[in-house]
Amino acid sequence: MTEMSEKTVAIHPIHHSAMALVWNGHTVLVDPHDGAERYAAYPTPELVLITDIHGDHMDPATLSGLDLSKAKIIAPKAVMDELPDDLKARCTALANGERGEHLGIGIEAIAMYNMPDPNDPRHPKGRGNGYVLTFGNERIYISGDTEDIPEMRALTNIDVAFVCMNLPYTMTVQQAASGVLAFHPKVVYPYHYRGKDGLSDVALFKKLVNEGDPKIDVQLADWYAK
Repeated sequence: MTEMSEKTVAIHPIHHSAMALVWNGHTVLVDPHDGAERYAAYPTPELVLITDIHGDHMDPATLSGLDLSKAKIIAPKAVMDELPDDLKARCTALANGERGEHLGIGIEAIAMYNMPDPNDPRHPKGRGNGYVLTFGNERIYISGDTEDIPEMRALTNIDVAFVCMNLPYTMTVQQAASGVLAFHPKVVYPYHYRGKDGLSDVALFKKLVNEGDPKIDVQLADWYAK
C-alpha cells in the first residue's frame, strides 16, 4: 500500500490496470479484472470505474464475483452496452469531457486513444475513458489505454497520475515520460506496463522523467507480484 503525503487517499496497486483507492471510508475500484479473489482484502466497493471494453479493463466475471450491492459503476457507453443486465442497471455512462459526482468524489471522463494503425485502431477516440478524480483537494489522473495525446498533455493540477506504457497496445516508455513532463503531476505511477514482449522498462521511465523534472515523485510499484 502507498499513501499520498497528505494521508488523504490510500492507493493500492492490485494488478496490471486494476487498483483500489480508499478515501473518507469509501472504496473505489478501477478496472477490476482477473478474478474477484484479488479484491477480497478490500472493503466493499461503493464506486467502480471502468475505462474500456477489453478484458483487462472490463471483466464481467470478476465484476459478478464482487459484492457490488452498494456500488455505482461509471463507464463509457461502449462498456455499459456490453455489461450484463444486472450490472448495467448499476452503471452510469460518461462520455469524454462529461463530469459526475458520487460520494463527494468528482469524476471527469478524459479522452484516451491511440492509433497504431489508422486502418485498425486498437483504442479509437471516444470509445474509452481515462478519468480525473477529485477527492477533496486532491486530483488523481488514471490514463486508461492511451498515447500521450493532447488531452493528457493539457492536464493541470494533478497530484497523482497513473500512466500506461506497453507496446503494441498503448505507448512507449519515452512517449509516457514526454506526456508526464508536459503536465507535471506531483506523483506518477507507471502502471499497465506489460506488453507482448514482457514488462516495460519502468526504471528508464523514472530516469527520463526525473532528468526532465526532478521534483516529480516517480513511484515504482509492483503491479505483477501475483
